[in-house]
Amino acid sequence: MKLNLEIGCASKPEWIQCVLNNFNDFLQDHADCERKASATAMSFVAKYPDRLEIIPELIETAVEELEHFQEVYAIMEKRGIPLAHSIPEDPYIKQLIKRCHSGILERFLDRLLIASVVETRGAERFKLVADNLKDPELSKFYKMLWTSEAKHGHIYVKMALNYFDEDKVYQRLAWWVDQEAEILDSLPIRAALH
Repeated sequence: MKLNLEIGCASKPEWIQCVLNNFNDFLQDHADCERKASATAMSFVAKYPDRLEIIPELIETAVEELEHFQEVYAIMEKRGIPLAHSIPEDPYIKQLIKRCHSGILERFLDRLLIASVVETRGAERFKLVADNLKDPELSKFYKMLWTSEAKHGHIYVKMALNYFDEDKVYQRLAWWVDQEAEILDSLPIRAALH
């Protein structure tokens, strides 16, 4: 059984060009995204401590994301790029969250599936970065991240399947894939992961 769906649309070629032309900005955003991804996994632990079946994987995911942040920060240090004092609001994530159901169970499902879609988009974009960077060391790093993000996309769907009917999960996931493509298409291209 496939644990996630493909993304609804490929990233535009203009996106990778923007990233390559503004790579330091991309690194700052990437570091912010890794911090937020770790916090998201831990927020599930905090909000749903009774969901014992998923807590070990959430903790593992949070630790992996924090390790990715550590690795991105090391690259930033080498390049003399400081961390921003605050993490700016991500218009992509904001738009996704606005489309969540408000009921407790429905929102739990939506948040898991949004996490899956975001990780799957991250995987697609990290692969683009890996394939287009001239620096072999950085390319190798982004290739590693690509496989890790793809795994995280699967993990969040697997978590949802612990609590919700398979048909419901995949129907809602398909809806989220469409929503994500629509949101991505509506946003300006910038040197950011999303």
